[in-house]
Amino acid sequence: MGGQDRAGELQLAHAVPLQPLSHLRPRPRPAPPCRRPRSAPRRPPHGAAGTAPPRRSRAGRGGAAAAGTAAACAGAMEDFHPHNDEMIFNADEAHNIVKECIESVLGKADYNHNKVNQWTAAIVEQSLTHLVKLGKTYKYIVTCAVMQRSGAGLHTASSCFWDTTTDGTCTVRWENRTMNCIVNVFAVAIIL
Repeated sequence: MGGQDRAGELQLAHAVPLQPLSHLRPRPRPAPPCRRPRSAPRRPPHGAAGTAPPRRSRAGRGGAAAAGTAAACAGAMEDFHPHNDEMIFNADEAHNIVKECIESVLGKADYNHNKVNQWTAAIVEQSLTHLVKLGKTYKYIVTCAVMQRSGAGLHTASSCFWDTTTDGTCTVRWENRTMNCIVNVFAVAIIL
């Protein structure tokens, strides 16, 4: 994100312009919640003249109508939660992409305070660009921290409230003899 330069002014990293997601194929709209088909007759209210109380099986509904309704509901739930290869975050693939970006930017460089902002911006921009090129329907958040190795401790933590079946995270730790680099990738699925 940003840091302080020596004059005390706020210095922001470059924002990566993203292309619109119009090239991604739209998914069909999910079916509305399961309801009685329009062609099914309505039951008269219990206690109406000439009607008997409704009979219930042990399962609460009887016969083929219940099985058809259950199958329709199960199909509708699949529409709400598509589970195909495009909707599963591959942390290993993201880890390899980020590691290659770190290597290309930092390589065999020694820690230099004046270049840290440039390095972190390049790492997050390259990582984001390569992740978007995968063509998966995700929103990505990429963070990067570069710290001089001085024997001091560094502890990080993150917490996410999301759908664990589609969303994911990946943390890459890289180091050389003069610095440590930690990159976090958060991927949140876009369900169209």
